[in-house]
Amino acid sequence: MDTIVNENTQLEEPGLCLEPSNGFVVTPCIEEVVESALAYLQAGYPVHLSGPAGTGKTTLAFHVAAKLGRNVTLIHGDDEFGTSDLIGKDSGYSKKKLYDNFIHSVVRSEEVMQTIWKDNPLTNACKNGNILIYDEFNRTKPEANNVLLSVLQEGILGVPKRGGQRSGYIEVHPEFRAIFTSNPEEYAGTHKTQDALMDRLVTIQIHHFDCETEIKILIARSGISREDAETIVNIIRKLRSMGVNNHRPSIRTGIMIARILAHRGGHAAWEDPIFRRICQDVLNANTIKVTRDGKLIMQEKIAEVVQKVCNMKNLQKEESLFSSMAYCGLTAKK
Repeated sequence: MDTIVNENTQLEEPGLCLEPSNGFVVTPCIEEVVESALAYLQAGYPVHLSGPAGTGKTTLAFHVAAKLGRNVTLIHGDDEFGTSDLIGKDSGYSKKKLYDNFIHSVVRSEEVMQTIWKDNPLTNACKNGNILIYDEFNRTKPEANNVLLSVLQEGILGVPKRGGQRSGYIEVHPEFRAIFTSNPEEYAGTHKTQDALMDRLVTIQIHHFDCETEIKILIARSGISREDAETIVNIIRKLRSMGVNNHRPSIRTGIMIARILAHRGGHAAWEDPIFRRICQDVLNANTIKVTRDGKLIMQEKIAEVVQKVCNMKNLQKEESLFSSMAYCGLTAKK
């Protein structure tokens, strides 16, 4: 009787199963980007969402992937990545034992050891036809990303040969699609992407959204009132216009302020000390790197901008009130 013990097995990783979120804000500005990305992907081309940090590139990538209705493989760019971190590598050994005691007086034992190959995310996505979301891919060194060139152009993924068990390449599944996101090259921790890779991507530039879209995003992500959302967005946009280089508050900053404000039960008004403190603390992250002659030039502007925007909001409310009173034939008391 032969008994075989074989530990050389590997489970396939199916990937993430996403569904479109009901809380995703859709405005004409966002819908245009989503429709363009879907069209490019359905035509078989990889999409590259490029833009400043905090503009919702990753959220857009997940939403687009969910619209396609297929499993997702997610990779986050990392300066420490090598090619093996993308395609796979030998990760240990397997042992196979054969016991033969067909003749009771004779026992034969045979043992074989071999390395175990473990597929990493890119290989799994190519084999299974997943949607690859490569988030901030330009944080990975260009030489590690070279393996993507043949995947995106020829539909072939090169892999190491292993004792005749592998042919040296894998044919990419016809349903495989890829979405890349990146921050500008001048951001810390990013690398210049090779032209050969950029030539294979359809790049969509993602900028800060329009005012109405940002207001709706804050309301959807925090539950605050529209009035408070308008005040926060106006503060963010005013400071953004005063920012230097990459140190400009994004919609992510606005969401942070709105969520904390809602959690603490405050209101976006200069008279509310909770709101003033939240703005000072959260917005500091976008101002501490902006200096002139060794002195902070933006930090002192935060309180000034917050107060100015809040006062402008109060003035608009008063003017609206006076207009309503005049329409009704009333006179304000002096």
